[in-house]
Amino acid sequence: MATAFSDPIWLKPQAASTFQSLPNGERVDLAIVGGGIMGLSTALHAARLGLSVQVLDAGEIGQGASGLNGGQVIPGLKYDPEWLLEHFGLERGEALVNFAASTADAVFELIRDEKLAVPFVRNGWIQAAHTEAALKAAGNRDRQWRARGADVQLLNAAEIAAKTGAQGYLGGWLDRRAGVIDPLAYTSELARVATAAGVRIAEREKVVRLSKTGGVWRISTENGLELQAKAVVLATNAHTDGLIPGLAQTIVPLHSFQIATAPLSPNLAATILPEGQAVSDSRRILVYYRKSADGRLVLGGRGRMALPTSAGDWAHLERALVRLYPSLSGVAIEKRWFGRVAMTPDHLPHVHEPEQGLLAVVGCQGRGVGLMTALGERIAGYLQSGHARQLPFPVSPIQPIPFHAFRQVGVAATIAWYRLLDALER
Repeated sequence: MATAFSDPIWLKPQAASTFQSLPNGERVDLAIVGGGIMGLSTALHAARLGLSVQVLDAGEIGQGASGLNGGQVIPGLKYDPEWLLEHFGLERGEALVNFAASTADAVFELIRDEKLAVPFVRNGWIQAAHTEAALKAAGNRDRQWRARGADVQLLNAAEIAAKTGAQGYLGGWLDRRAGVIDPLAYTSELARVATAAGVRIAEREKVVRLSKTGGVWRISTENGLELQAKAVVLATNAHTDGLIPGLAQTIVPLHSFQIATAPLSPNLAATILPEGQAVSDSRRILVYYRKSADGRLVLGGRGRMALPTSAGDWAHLERALVRLYPSLSGVAIEKRWFGRVAMTPDHLPHVHEPEQGLLAVVGCQGRGVGLMTALGERIAGYLQSGHARQLPFPVSPIQPIPFHAFRQVGVAATIAWYRLLDALER
């Protein structure tokens, strides 16, 4: 995830990890391309299973979306249990629902068990409804998860106003399994414990070629170095390029923009998210927000498709902030940043295995912190055992989106249309 105009250094942990350079000609059990949450979780768990692991990242650890995302740890998927059971069948669907329900646990248990130095609050996530239709959908979601014993609650207008302090919501849905973390601290700490477990991590080593000879993968970097591995995991998500033919054409990269206020005064902080929940709203082009560990309000949402050129490119988020919280109209916006995320056409994560020993995972769909943490452990188990039941998602073929080159133009037009519809509903 790229930063612009002001680097959100307030997110950075106090101590940075030190990583090793890549030894040329090294041979390992597993090479992982991409040092975000997915790559690091897979690396940590694979090392704990006895595999030798090398992670290669084109940039620096924490520089991508894993380090600078919205910090929301949300269980579940975009789809509710009944939909998953209908589309994946009883056995696979049930396993998938159970996996999805556990993803937030995977994060908070890892923080606890590994003693990660990660600021967090686990008081839940609120999906805020701004229309009657959205409130009805929240009721349906509440019914399905409540039937499974989840700690969830449907909120009326008074309850959501009390929990968020925001204006304009008719109600919402609270999932107490969820929470908020400092995403850069989490990613950095994942790298630290992975290194302690024996994982080697090389930064600024862009992989430019994958080839297979005699059952061994050869991984070549832009710096002219080569690594050999029995297996490779591609964990680059929105930054996926041409390493695996057709893979980049299965996703649509989008830009997500975020802003952070100056630290809130005690009086303001007491009225805004007083219990520390994360919030995502029900708009077609949603906004999401949370408090940071140092008392700022951080709000994000979809940004322009082109690279930003001025602070004005974040103006739509500043308008959303004041719409929700008029009391913040005089509070300075001190940080602005943006980054690339990936959308799949069916809004589900995809696991691909185009060749034996080569895995790729794409599509976080806004739930990447929990999803990729939990999925990394499953991927490691699959690589170690070869048992497909380790994978919660079925392995799917790579199917490029038709007319992919024009897809972003269509997405940009759709976003503009959805913004207009959202405005008319206010």
